[in-house]
Amino acid sequence: MKVVVIGCGIVGASAAYSLVKSGVEVIMIDKEHEGNATSAGAGIVCPWVSRVDDEDWYKIAREGAKFYPDLISQLSVDGEENVGYKKVGALCVSHDAEELDAIEEKVKNKQKESPELGDVVRLTPEKSQELFPPLNKDYESIFISGAARVDGRLIRDAMKRAAKKHGATLISGEAELIIENGEVTGVMVDGEVINADSVLITAGGWAPFLLKSLGFELKIEPQRGQIAHIELPGEDTTDWPVVLPQTSHYMLAFDDSRVVAGATRETGTGFDYKTTVSGVNEVLSEALNVAPGLSNGKLKEFRIGFRPMGPDILPLIGKVGERSNVVLATGLGASGLTMGPYVGRLAASIVKGDSIDLDLSPYRPARALETVLT
Repeated sequence: MKVVVIGCGIVGASAAYSLVKSGVEVIMIDKEHEGNATSAGAGIVCPWVSRVDDEDWYKIAREGAKFYPDLISQLSVDGEENVGYKKVGALCVSHDAEELDAIEEKVKNKQKESPELGDVVRLTPEKSQELFPPLNKDYESIFISGAARVDGRLIRDAMKRAAKKHGATLISGEAELIIENGEVTGVMVDGEVINADSVLITAGGWAPFLLKSLGFELKIEPQRGQIAHIELPGEDTTDWPVVLPQTSHYMLAFDDSRVVAGATRETGTGFDYKTTVSGVNEVLSEALNVAPGLSNGKLKEFRIGFRPMGPDILPLIGKVGERSNVVLATGLGASGLTMGPYVGRLAASIVKGDSIDLDLSPYRPARALETVLT
């Protein structure tokens, strides 16, 4: 079996890695678009405290968090240790005791069915600040020990390298579907024809351009996110937890004395790749309100990414129309780094025709393919 994977962000890289390890011939094709979501994503893995109230979203996000340790173990066997993943825990912070009471009750209710979330501990402002020193001294917190952070760039590249070690091929370029007698027979990249038994489209916000050739308008819209990277020279940030205020903003730290603070959620921007004054002001103002100790940090960069937003909160995973050999996996929105590797593995299983324990009907692409172009 020969499969072409179009788009090698975190979903496509995971799918390619899973496919090639099971003996499938894999061709990875990636345009490496400016603003791809994986490169800009923060990397928070903590679905148990999300304010998203959707059972189907929670199911797949939870499975995404559970999948990471197994993936990290597999990559280690393949010699890939630099993956940017670490369980550091998360602090849900607030100065409202009743708000924290509600969060604590909610998370503890999930412990029985989700033991991977770890311990749930109420912390004083002093204890909270010990774990994340720049934090506002007035914030109490709920600490969830099982939460993790991941560097999307590092783990994506690790999966791509591991896939290549198992025999996958990587081609840089823009793919077009080849359609003969209404059937997809492969792709063309820079004039080169690549025949394939199946095509897996994991191109994020750029997936609609590929689906047009099949006569579909895919309802995926890019949502621009601007996110700050702040250096704290001399600080050991290795074990600092994720910080989750009760807003759409957040922060987390990585091993290189770096704190990431984000992010804007800008709809209607298209693929307009730019840092805006209002975006910078929003992100930094929110960050300094929660963690004023960051004020003396060095602003290293602002990253820009385009989240692929579907018609609802759920990802799109499954076959495209009546075509059994074209599979789509996109629409993860702001949850790309939480569930991306797991969604990639699901997509690989669909391509191979494997049985899947999770009911995928809520995620079927048909709900975003309502308009047929004529």
